[in-house]
Amino acid sequence: MNAQTHERALGAFLGLAVGDALGAPAEFLLPHEIRFEHKGPLREMTGGGWLRLKPGQVTDDTQMALAVGSAMLAAGGWDLRGVADAFAAWLRSRPVDVGNTCRRGIQRYLQLGTLEAPEAREDGGNGALMRQLPVALGTPFGDDAEFARRAVAQARLTHGHVFSDAANVALGRMTRVLLAGGSRADCRAVADALTAAHPAFRFEPWPGRTSGYVVDTMQTVLDVFFNAHDFETALVEAVNRGGDADTIGALTGQLAGAFWGAAGIPERWLARLEPKIKAQITAQTDGLLALAFPSPAAAA
Repeated sequence: MNAQTHERALGAFLGLAVGDALGAPAEFLLPHEIRFEHKGPLREMTGGGWLRLKPGQVTDDTQMALAVGSAMLAAGGWDLRGVADAFAAWLRSRPVDVGNTCRRGIQRYLQLGTLEAPEAREDGGNGALMRQLPVALGTPFGDDAEFARRAVAQARLTHGHVFSDAANVALGRMTRVLLAGGSRADCRAVADALTAAHPAFRFEPWPGRTSGYVVDTMQTVLDVFFNAHDFETALVEAVNRGGDADTIGALTGQLAGAFWGAAGIPERWLARLEPKIKAQITAQTDGLLALAFPSPAAAA
């Protein structure tokens, strides 16, 4: 692992949290409502919104990602039941927000011990997509098949839907391409493969929907990422489209951070982010990369 990989990995994880905190006050609003409430585009971590958050406070998007990361670090690799247990502990902590499908899946695990949700049309939300970053960071690089297996497994704990599976794998692959020094053109090849396999994900021209449906979320994130000039413009554009703005912001931040690196994230946003969250992200990034790029001594 080189310094660029670490810079991009930290950028991806911090970008996820920054996008979450920036977009949360705009969740469920329409673009014109955001402009009215904030007297123009939303550019700062104001807090508020329907969850009445403090400035810089994150939501379930970042919290569930950290739960996945903590389970992987505790296992020294991959333990799906450990991930499920981490979700259960998180749910018991009474988080500020929990998606319906995530709650239903965690409660199913607590009651039945099952590690895979049944196929369900209503499970096509983005709740598994928002938390897959630690799998992308902590799975050994060069083992794409193992990454895809883990990405789908963590998704299926709560979301039994083929579009959720496909989006999780595609977004994670794009992130891993960027961590390896790849370009947006390389990411575009992954996106094109996704739309070829599942035409519902086609995002050009952008269909204009920002709901929590995983297809709408991916279309919006891809449209913003492939057209942005820097991290800040990507995030501002993403969250001001409204709808599921915290998750769209988080996932745009993941890709933008993996491309422009942690240094590309505006310092004023990082300064507002919850200090405890920043510390957890920094520690988990180091630990997850150690799993992905084990030292020769550790491998032996």
